[in-house]
Amino acid sequence: MKRQKIIIMGAAGRDFHNFNMVFKNNPYYDVAAFTAAQIPYIERRTYPPELAGYLYPSGIPIFPEEELETLIGVHGVQQVVFAYSDVSHEYVMHKASLCLSLGTDFLLLGPEQTMLVPSRPAISVCSVRTGCGKSGVTRYVLRLLRERGLEPAAIRHPMPYCDLLEGRAQRFRTMEDLDAWNCTIEEREEFEPLIRMGVAAYAGVDYEMVLKEAEKEANVIVWDGGNNDMPFIRPGLEIVVLDPHRPGHELLYHPGETNLRRADIAVINKVDTAEKDNIRTVEDHVRMVNPSAIIAHTASRIIVDNPGKIEGRSVLVVEDGPTLTHGGMSYGAGLLASKKYGASGIVDPRPYAEGSIKEMFRKYPQISNVLPAMGYAPEQMRELRETIERVPADLVVVATPIDLRGLLGLSKDSVHVGYEIEESEGMELKGSVEGFADSQFHAYT
Repeated sequence: MKRQKIIIMGAAGRDFHNFNMVFKNNPYYDVAAFTAAQIPYIERRTYPPELAGYLYPSGIPIFPEEELETLIGVHGVQQVVFAYSDVSHEYVMHKASLCLSLGTDFLLLGPEQTMLVPSRPAISVCSVRTGCGKSGVTRYVLRLLRERGLEPAAIRHPMPYCDLLEGRAQRFRTMEDLDAWNCTIEEREEFEPLIRMGVAAYAGVDYEMVLKEAEKEANVIVWDGGNNDMPFIRPGLEIVVLDPHRPGHELLYHPGETNLRRADIAVINKVDTAEKDNIRTVEDHVRMVNPSAIIAHTASRIIVDNPGKIEGRSVLVVEDGPTLTHGGMSYGAGLLASKKYGASGIVDPRPYAEGSIKEMFRKYPQISNVLPAMGYAPEQMRELRETIERVPADLVVVATPIDLRGLLGLSKDSVHVGYEIEESEGMELKGSVEGFADSQFHAYT
């Protein structure tokens, strides 16, 4: 039987995982290429033969997604698999329409084909959009599990910006591990808060290996999702976070709506800063598509290390990068904190942007008077630092999960803004997690 020619459209995460789960060593398929989108510096690489399997002795090339149409024609591709996240339903169907117009099937692989089965009980924390506050909810869940006497490990959605073979399975337990893996700002933002709370974090490219390593030291696995992707690990309890600052998005983005429809617990976050009408809209949408889900309400409590510095001063606000880029937000916790504590003005960073930072503003026009902390490579980190130093503001408000001041060596006066999750009303999330823990892990408590 002639092998089906395949291209997998991805962003250096779900694409590799889908390949490993469905297409690796599968004699019915021939994966001609991966394409790469969303994340800079991830194309023009090769998925190495050591990971690709015996059918691909030279590995599998990775091309920019802009070359998709040409690749379909050159290779006679019969099927295109879409494998990345946090894109609108309309966006997905435009890609589907392109492929179908070229005579090519367009596939979406579902969770049942692509979830690994853990040997430990597992909880997933996913979201309907990037920037909902999922990482804070993950930390809240981890604290609840540790209070029950359990030893959890977090498995993080992939961010394989390093050498793919070397990054096959990564473990992060100390700050030195971050340096040893030459982590980008985006990686540090996810791993450092977990390390600081004493939880081992795992990630990589080969999630079968990642899961086995995590299970060696943990009696419960917490899947810490990225973007709004589906879990790679089959959970016994599915938690999905929603953002009432973007009401309606929970029904408009892929695969966020899928996550919502599967959720056991729908966590409506940021209720302390969102409009009540928007909170009600999100609640109505949850009940419409998933009436059996438990609805929990949480606040993202903003924490500023020196709030008195903000009052009366002009500020440059540096926000979490992915939240503002493919997450589509135009502001974050830094802008909210600056207004709350009386900044005299927000300085627009766009006229002072350098290199790829300037290009980022062009690509994401919804971003105006705040600066996303972009740092996918050393050169981009240098451009970010130079942009920050050029902006004529009295104070830099750094609102990223890590404190960029030391990492970038900033000379300007600054404060750091963080946030922690606080549950409100009936404590439904706490009760659900503790109930699941007690039922699943009674041998450990």
